[in-house]
Amino acid sequence: MTIKSLARALPLLLVGWMSILVIVALLTDDAPAYVVLLPSAALLNDLPDTTSIIAASSYSVTLASDQSGIARALYGSGAWLVLPAGLPGCLPLPQQ
Repeated sequence: MTIKSLARALPLLLVGWMSILVIVALLTDDAPAYVVLLPSAALLNDLPDTTSIIAASSYSVTLASDQSGIARALYGSGAWLVLPAGLPGCLPLPQQ
């Protein structure tokens, strides 16, 4: 694989991965929390009542909610990008 083909493939891989995360956030309620990238002050003022802020920085805010469809509600409140947080991934969690 040449450097040119790698330079073309990596951005496509990143866009594909982010697209899958956005689709998972919109179609399922399996994530225990959601990360909103580049949140605006208006978004933070218009959060749904059932939403709790877990962590915040200047670039992102992590939110949790028991409400179903919270990712859609966050997009409706003005979020630019909502990603699921805290999912275990493809491998099952070990039994405890």
